[in-house]
Amino acid sequence: MAYLTLKGINKIYPNGFHAVHDFNLEIEKGEFIVFVGSSGCGKSTTLRMIAGLEDISSGEFLINGEYANDKGPRERQVAMVFQSYALYPQMSVYDNLAFGLTLQGVDEDVIDQKVQKVAKILGLTEYLDRMPRALSGGQRQRVAVGRAIIRKVGIFLMDEPLSNLDAKQRVTMRAEIAQIHRETGATTIYVTHDQVEAMTLADRIVIMKQGYIQQVGTPYELYFRPSNLFVAGFIGEPPMNFVRGTVKNGCLTIGGRDFDVRQKLGARAADYEGKDLYFGFRPEAIVLGTRENALPVDVTVELTEMLGDNTNLYVNIGETNAILKVSPYDAPQMDEDITFSIPYENIYLFDAETEEAIYVD
Repeated sequence: MAYLTLKGINKIYPNGFHAVHDFNLEIEKGEFIVFVGSSGCGKSTTLRMIAGLEDISSGEFLINGEYANDKGPRERQVAMVFQSYALYPQMSVYDNLAFGLTLQGVDEDVIDQKVQKVAKILGLTEYLDRMPRALSGGQRQRVAVGRAIIRKVGIFLMDEPLSNLDAKQRVTMRAEIAQIHRETGATTIYVTHDQVEAMTLADRIVIMKQGYIQQVGTPYELYFRPSNLFVAGFIGEPPMNFVRGTVKNGCLTIGGRDFDVRQKLGARAADYEGKDLYFGFRPEAIVLGTRENALPVDVTVELTEMLGDNTNLYVNIGETNAILKVSPYDAPQMDEDITFSIPYENIYLFDAETEEAIYVD
C-alpha cells in the first residue's frame, strides 16, 4: 500500500474556477516527489490540499491507507516550508527553530539538543542568537528548512523554497535539501517551476498543465520518453526543437524538403499518411557533419551564442527556428553553411492534432 494516495482529487473554488482536475497519484514512503509546471498550473494548490490548508472539493486523500480529507495540518503530521520563509521576525534563529517543539511541550534540554544538531547540519550554529532580519536570504531559507525537519514528521512539503535566492545560493541549497532528505528519509513533496530543481532532486516528477497531470515519471523517463509535446518542450534547456510537417510516402515534408521518418513510424507509417506531425529533437542530441543511421539536415548558421561549456547555434529548418548545442572548440561561424545529423534514436514524432508522442517500439 502506498504511503500517500490521491484519488480523483479536484479543486473548484466558489467562483467556479477549476484549479485541479482529477489528480491521481500514489507516493511511497521516503520518496522525493516534485510537482513542476508553469505558474497557475495547480501545483501549489495541490500541495496545499495535501497540507490541509485548502479543502478538497472532491476525491480522496489517504495517509497510510487512512482517509485524511477532514484532518487538519497538525493531525496530518506534515511540515511545510514556504517560499516566503514565514519566520517569526521577533524571535531569534534559536527560538524559530525551537518554536514547534516548545508548542508540543518538549523538555528544554531535549529542545536544545535538537536545535544544536539541526543548526550544525545546516551551518547555522554561529547564527543562533541573530534575528531573521540580520540573515541573508540563503540563511533565512536554511532556518525555514531547519524548523521543518526538527519536528521529525513523516511528510515534508516545500513550496518554491528556493525562488527568492540567487543562482549560487540555489545550487548550494539544492545540495543541502538533497542531503537532508537522505538523512531524514522523510517523504518529501516539493513544488517548483524550475526544471533544473526538479531533475536534480526528484525520485519522480509530476508535470502539470492547467490543472491536469501531463506525465509522472523519473527524470530519465521524462527526458528520454516524454508522453506529449508539452512535456517534451518543458524538460530540457534549451528546450526541444519542434518542426511541423506533413507525412507523404513515409517522409515528413518541411519547407519543401523531405525528411525520411519511416524508421520512426515503422508499421504505422500508413496510418499517418497525409497527416501533420511535429518532428522533435533536442539541441544537444545532434552531431555536426554526417554519420550512419542519422538524418542529415543542411542549414545556415544565423547566430552563435558562446556560453563557455557549449555554444548554441541558431538555424532555420524550413520557416521554423531551431537551436543546436555544440562544443565551443569547433563551433561553426555565423553565416556558415553546415550539415548536422540527428541520430534516428534521438528523433521524436508527435501527432499535431492530439500532441501525443508517437512510439512504435
